[in-house]
Amino acid sequence: MVLAGHSFGGAIALMYALRYHQGLKGIIVIGSGARLKVHPMFLTPCEEAIKVNARKWYALVEEMYRSTPEDYKREIVEKQKAIGPAVMLNDFLCCDKFDIMDRVHEIKVPALIICGESDVMTPVKFANYLGAKIANSSVVVVPQSGHFVLAEKPEAVNKAIEDFLEVISS
Repeated sequence: MVLAGHSFGGAIALMYALRYHQGLKGIIVIGSGARLKVHPMFLTPCEEAIKVNARKWYALVEEMYRSTPEDYKREIVEKQKAIGPAVMLNDFLCCDKFDIMDRVHEIKVPALIICGESDVMTPVKFANYLGAKIANSSVVVVPQSGHFVLAEKPEAVNKAIEDFLEVISS
C-alpha cells in the first residue's frame, strides 16, 4: 500500500509510516511537514467568526483558495462555508499540535514530498526538512503554486506521483 495525504492528511501519512510501516510500500506527502504550527493569521479569523462575526473568516476562506481553478474554488469554498469556522478552527488546532520533528528520521519507507513553491501554510523549508530527514525520499517543489498545489497544478503533481510509483514498483 502507498499512503498519500495533503496538509494534515500528510501528517497522518507520516504518523502511519512511523507506527505501521509493515506492508507500507511508500508515502506521498503533499503540502505538509514534520511540524505544523499554524500562524495566528489563520486561527484568529476562525475564533472571531465563532464568537462575533464571520466576515473575516469568509475572506480567509476565499483567500486560501485564490489560486485554485474557479470551478474547484467555488465548490470547495461553499463546502467550507457550510461546514463553518468551528470545524476549520479544530482542524487548525490539531495541526498546530502536530510535531514529529524528533522522530521523522525513523521513517524508513520511500517518501515523495511535494510542495508548492509559494505555499505559505507549509513552506518549502518544511518539505526540504522532510527530504533531509527521511532517508529514501525525494522532494518535488512545484513552481507557481501554493498550499493547494494538487488543485493548482494537477498535471505536475500527478506526474510526480506517477514517477514515484514507477520507481517504488520496480
